[in-house]
Amino acid sequence: MLNLISNLNRFIWGLPMPVLLFGVHIYFSIFLKGIQRHIGKAISLSVKPDTGAEGDISAFAALAATLAATIGTGNIVGVSTAVALGGPGAIFWCWLTGLLGMATSYAECYLGVLYRKKTEDNTYIGGPMYAMEYGMNKKWLAKIFAFFTLTASYGVGCSTQARAVTETAHTLWGFPEYLVGIVIAVIVGLVIIGGIKTIGKICTRLVPAMGFFYLFSCIIILIINRNFLLQGIQIIIYSAFHPAKLPAAVAGGFIGGSVKAAARYGIARGLFTNEAGLGSAAIAAAGAKTSHPSKQALVSMSATFWDTVVMCAITGLVIVTNILKNPLSAEGYSMAELTTAAFACLPFGRSILGLSLIAFAVATLIGWSYFGEKAVEYLFGKSGINTYRLCYIVMIFIGSIMSLKLVWELTDFVNALMAFPNLICLITLRREILPYDKNLL
Repeated sequence: MLNLISNLNRFIWGLPMPVLLFGVHIYFSIFLKGIQRHIGKAISLSVKPDTGAEGDISAFAALAATLAATIGTGNIVGVSTAVALGGPGAIFWCWLTGLLGMATSYAECYLGVLYRKKTEDNTYIGGPMYAMEYGMNKKWLAKIFAFFTLTASYGVGCSTQARAVTETAHTLWGFPEYLVGIVIAVIVGLVIIGGIKTIGKICTRLVPAMGFFYLFSCIIILIINRNFLLQGIQIIIYSAFHPAKLPAAVAGGFIGGSVKAAARYGIARGLFTNEAGLGSAAIAAAGAKTSHPSKQALVSMSATFWDTVVMCAITGLVIVTNILKNPLSAEGYSMAELTTAAFACLPFGRSILGLSLIAFAVATLIGWSYFGEKAVEYLFGKSGINTYRLCYIVMIFIGSIMSLKLVWELTDFVNALMAFPNLICLITLRREILPYDKNLL
């Protein structure tokens, strides 16, 4: 099974998905007139309540739920595996995916709010499946997307994160993996039973704290490695286009490769971590209190900025500057542990990183459970939610003891399946999406 999924990923992520994803990102960057330049406005809107607006949770809570789902192992393990498999140039492609993906995130969240529906119990539901059904009149495509979202919630949102938590706790502190899996399943289960309002409250507290803690630690490492910072940036950019031609004097512990490999792993990990193009952020955006789709779309767009343009780039620089400073420092570490090797320069660095990774993973487990619930609600109605929650909790335990390589391959595959129908929807309904206009807000 692993070989089959690996071969499929090599084909899908070899050319079709990077071309399609980058094409859509570039198209919406142009179509929306460089929406990325309004990131300052987006950040300011995220912390201002939209008085008189309808919705279930605040704009910031919706943003926090999105960030909880996206700021996860991709920012640590994902960047590490991207560098290990694609070379330092993968960081450039990951960063570029985030920068351009901000426009796609705006577009999908705009549609998520535009086509959201109010249920009988006065809550809001939305996301790409509703845009597909009511905007495209393609209910069959909406069901396909919802099914892939449900599947992805068990993969990108559950198994990957659970495996990262158990492996970290076992490696650092020797805790049995099955025991860690049980504990995490119980903790997440207690949170998701409370629904979106409980999830929103937890995320608004957890996300800022864990993000600041991790970024502060990374900045300290970059200060320690400051003499290699400029060289690290140069290598990342150069190896994005000439990965096999790194000068021997600076190549250090980096592997050689191809532009295709650098782009494949950089774009795949970029999509994994920021989810721009998957449509998941639109599901959270649909529940936000907002007076206009453009306003919440801007707020939601900032999640991609924080997640990939900032956090993944800093993680990548930490890895590269560490290897430049200590070329042999990564020896003995797996491809998923290059960040761990870099954190070794800090007192209790491995434990600091371990705690960060666990916090990120738990937040993602909580955030993605909501996305899966909305997919189940669309497919089967509210009656299926309790069954889904039980299965999700069980899957946390199963994922915690699965093979890491199988988990990552399945994640890449399911991400692609989820992205295809969403990107088709975005292109089809592009005329419904209005660019930012200060007169609307």
